[in-house]
Amino acid sequence: MIFFHRPKHAVLSLICFGSFAAIALLWFVAVGRAAERPNVLIICADDHAPYVCGAYGNQQVHTPNIDRLAAEGMRFDRAYCNSPVCTASRQSFLTGRYPRTIGVTQLKTALPEGEVTLAELLSAAGYHTRALGKMHFNSRLLHGFEQHVDVAAHRAFLRRNGGAKPIPADVAVLGKWRPFRDPAEVWLNGFYRPYAAVDEDMLSTFLAHRAEEYLKSAAGDAPFFMIVSFREPHSPFHFPVEFRGRHNPRSFPVAKIGPEDDWQIPAIFRHLTDEQKQGIVAAYYTSVEFLDENVGRVMDALRKSGHAEDTLVIYLGDHGYMLGQHGRFEKHCMYEPAVRSPLIFRDASRISPGSSTDALVEFVDLVPTVLERCGVEVPHSVQGRSLLPLLTGQTNHHRDQVVVEYSENEEAMIRTKRWKLIYTTGNRQRNDGYKTDLPLPPQQKVRLYDVENDPAEMHNVAGNPRHARRVADLLKRLADHMVRTARQPEFVPKKTADVFVLLDHCLKPRDVGSAKR
Repeated sequence: MIFFHRPKHAVLSLICFGSFAAIALLWFVAVGRAAERPNVLIICADDHAPYVCGAYGNQQVHTPNIDRLAAEGMRFDRAYCNSPVCTASRQSFLTGRYPRTIGVTQLKTALPEGEVTLAELLSAAGYHTRALGKMHFNSRLLHGFEQHVDVAAHRAFLRRNGGAKPIPADVAVLGKWRPFRDPAEVWLNGFYRPYAAVDEDMLSTFLAHRAEEYLKSAAGDAPFFMIVSFREPHSPFHFPVEFRGRHNPRSFPVAKIGPEDDWQIPAIFRHLTDEQKQGIVAAYYTSVEFLDENVGRVMDALRKSGHAEDTLVIYLGDHGYMLGQHGRFEKHCMYEPAVRSPLIFRDASRISPGSSTDALVEFVDLVPTVLERCGVEVPHSVQGRSLLPLLTGQTNHHRDQVVVEYSENEEAMIRTKRWKLIYTTGNRQRNDGYKTDLPLPPQQKVRLYDVENDPAEMHNVAGNPRHARRVADLLKRLADHMVRTARQPEFVPKKTADVFVLLDHCLKPRDVGSAKR
């Protein structure tokens, strides 16, 4: 690096040795090292389902910035979160380990202090680290980030600037968010109302501007790892007053309820009218468009900073979201809209622009991918697999199966290219607010869907004798995975091969809370 800081002295020294070849060699080594150590920028959305994005084929939503990001990189069409709930999904993809393995399966569980995150691994490798927005650590620990900027900093910013700007008196706005206390049409924004703020006063706009400031100042030999984590489009689907009225709620069709859905529709959604459902969908779409606006702000700042070509950019949603499919407006289940997530990689030096893949991937695969790309050794404790062979076109296959778990309902799924099996113990009265009928109908404890020929998952064929061998095989594969990734394998029943006994044991919530609060 002396050559680049003091070019005259370095060149003279090399010339004294009579080696012009050494100059070229030094230059190529330095450039090679820079290419091996890219900056890393992760942009994370909350509850963003890929089917509400232009890059994934939706022509009704306006997402030009995410679409451009996909056009500049690779879009993953079969990327799956490892749990359809914020905390478990986020801590899993930040550690590269399964939710049950790290003991974080429920919303309020803190990430254990002993778990090693991507930020800690990159920090140890010389990266500057910064977190902006929602992290869901559920403690005061920073887990490898030098700084975390979120709600408190936003409130201080508003105070310094004289408070939030006034809203026109004739604009109806959202009230306080009170999920499960207010009717669903209220806390899900069925009346299609903006948040009580203008764009410049919104939390996500504040976070985007802080990212801009950091990118302007980011310089020097040490690369950076920054995550910008927006809250949109999580309910009540925030968007500023300037975004109101972007969609006509009546332009959205109401999702149809399937012939086998009645037993599993949570009670809180059963009273919603078609008009309220359309308002919820309109609010969600508008919140996605506000999210896209701030993704654009961050990406514009990256391009202006001069770091666009040496930064690995990853866009993802922490899981999907149901907008009336199967009668649900949530995640917390195993249907495709809830567990399939948007995932886009942009890496100018490695990824062909405008590429896509339908390979099956899991979010635990993110950590080993980033580490390998940055030239950092992947710890043996990491359970994911690097996506670099996919990203660089060396292969079009990654996994034979993906597994998603939701311990709050003692439920898990295993999906291959064609088939999805869902197993639910039926033993737990869930405490997440989305209670369904209990006891669980026996025929619904094991469900099998032909997701190629029945993509809406309307017909459970597990009871068809033609599929008995397939059901048994997928149950065994799911049980093997659950046993192999158990946090306390010593307590898993050893004297049985009964897959139901093993699954019932492994799917119980066994969270830990060792982080210092």
